[in-house]
Amino acid sequence: MSVSGRTKISDIASRLGVSTATVSRALSGNGYVREQLASRIRATAIEMNYALPSTASGQKVLIVSSQEAMIDFKRSQFTMYVLEGLRERAESRDIRIESYIYQPNQRFEDLYDAAQAPDLIGLLLVSVDDATLEYVRGSGIPAVMVNGDDPEMTLSSVTPCNRSAATLATKHLMAQGHRRILFLNRPGRRTIQRRREGWQDAMAEHYNPDFVIDVDDWTAEAASARVADVLESNLPFSAIVAAGDILAVGAVSALQAKGYVVPKDVSVIGIDGLPQGQYMSPALTSVKIPMQTVGALSLDLLIETCRLVNADIDMPARRIELACELIHRESVCPPAKK
Repeated sequence: MSVSGRTKISDIASRLGVSTATVSRALSGNGYVREQLASRIRATAIEMNYALPSTASGQKVLIVSSQEAMIDFKRSQFTMYVLEGLRERAESRDIRIESYIYQPNQRFEDLYDAAQAPDLIGLLLVSVDDATLEYVRGSGIPAVMVNGDDPEMTLSSVTPCNRSAATLATKHLMAQGHRRILFLNRPGRRTIQRRREGWQDAMAEHYNPDFVIDVDDWTAEAASARVADVLESNLPFSAIVAAGDILAVGAVSALQAKGYVVPKDVSVIGIDGLPQGQYMSPALTSVKIPMQTVGALSLDLLIETCRLVNADIDMPARRIELACELIHRESVCPPAKK
């Protein structure tokens, strides 16, 4: 990638071992490139977050989400950053974004009607339930899942590599000498299940199912109450991997309320990398998720998917996973010697 951080045509050409002229012709559609190679070039451009020339200017996409997801959005900066990246990319490509928020027991005919607008590119699915996912799979409406994945791989998706993110967090603690590491979990989403699996991968022979601690809500208060219960149970642990930064905030609060010093007594690491983590005391070590890129790349992938469909090009569904980065701060240190 270039020094500026923006992917250039030369970066794509270098990745594929072809000329910059070939890449330029494939992406612009001006000039002949063998279709199999052109498809590879376009797929690589999307993977490398290259802003493809827009053929969708003036059209719109429909963000489909549940009412429950929007309640979560109001208190989750993670979703806010994903949508921020999506909106910025849409603005740069002169694409309008509209929202369709469905109620429990929705009529799918309403969603179908909303998707029939002549200027609609397709759907971006954000935290939809399985019934809606099943409907969209069979509807024939172009769609991409945002920050999620289709277990049947019928729909394309863009997501951080949640499994490797949790593995990265856990291995960082293990490199410090920790072996008794809790996973603070909020079950229900496939993305979070991947994070639990990543923690388990890293724990290997040290894995203990008793060290999975479930929280009943995505709030610091719920996490704090749950960690306080665990402390009362005398379960021996020296570190916590939290499935999200907001849960890590609650964990630190509970530990400090009980007189523990973080990280001297217990280390805590989050997954999300939300900016406010740097202002905690101690500053929160976390795995940074490329949230804005998830949103931007989801729109690019939807446009590319529709372009291929319109050109009658058969392309399998794609699951694009983005690498995550460990942010070293002050909430992790080696375990206390006994």
